Amino acid sequence: MDSRPLTCWVVSDGAAGNENQCLALARSLGLLPCIVRIRLRQPWAALSPRLTFGATDAIRDESGAAPAPPWPDVAIGCGRRAALVTRLLRRWSDGRCYTVQILDPRIDSRAFDLVIVPQHDDVAGPNVIRSIGALNAVDADWLAAGRLRFADVAHLPAPRTAVLIGGSNRAQKLDDAYFDALLERLGARHAADGGSFLVSASRRTPPALADTLRSAFARFPGKFWSGGADGENPYAGYLGWADRIVVTPDSVNMISEACATGKPVYTFAPRAIEGKLAAFHAELAGSGHLRRLDEALQGPPQPPPLAETAAIAELVRERWRAGAAAWLASSVEPTRLSG
Repeated sequence: MDSRPLTCWVVSDGAAGNENQCLALARSLGLLPCIVRIRLRQPWAALSPRLTFGATDAIRDESGAAPAPPWPDVAIGCGRRAALVTRLLRRWSDGRCYTVQILDPRIDSRAFDLVIVPQHDDVAGPNVIRSIGALNAVDADWLAAGRLRFADVAHLPAPRTAVLIGGSNRAQKLDDAYFDALLERLGARHAADGGSFLVSASRRTPPALADTLRSAFARFPGKFWSGGADGENPYAGYLGWADRIVVTPDSVNMISEACATGKPVYTFAPRAIEGKLAAFHAELAGSGHLRRLDEALQGPPQPPPLAETAAIAELVRERWRAGAAAWLASSVEPTRLSG
């Protein structure tokens, strides 16, 4: 029986939100992933993953090399461009590579062995697993490691409020008026119960806006991070040490990570949220994981952490065993899929 370690590719288009979901699933499966960041020529980039003819010559990794064997035992991709590679890996490997695609690939799910989509994408099929939010690495161990690595945050006055800032998208506009109103509410909270703010801007936050917010939060105790100039990213430390978390309403990834902490999570959305994002907010509000910032602090009991990644990883193991039993029997020991 072959006892070699299982190999895993995380196929990424370079977007941090997509890549992090793949890494979280791979690690929850007990796999050591190799990250393959791909670049696509036109028209394959625009038509991915539908256009497969000639795609082998259009796909390159960061070094400029085309994908080549040995093919991995499992490939996990997230996003439309990565879906082209995970789709083709089934063909290139003669079906021996088990392909998992995260997020709606916008083609028939049967092009992959397994598709994992959030419920608000409204995708269904016999090989589809549906989540509430985005897969992520946040669990008790991750939070403990964040507290240990950023122990200095513990010295800031409590209650510590983590403030996670994204950027405008089609579903929600975050402009000067939005942040003026948010700061007014956060200032009122601070006047009432003191504490400190742990502010983290994302890659999608415009630099000019980050500078404005840095100045605005300077009147409060706390920390502000918006990029490498501020040192190592303290995001894990912020979530680990926070007593409560406020997240702008635009990011499924950040909201999912906040709700995975098991701490009270608030969002501020003065404008109606549009599209699929509205269904996501409604789902989390219904379960008690997400509250409006204007709600009273003493609300309903806090629900358990939104710990989806481990549960979905177990479903992936089950599907993998069932769907890949034939080639697993001849190549790797099935019991090794226990993670």
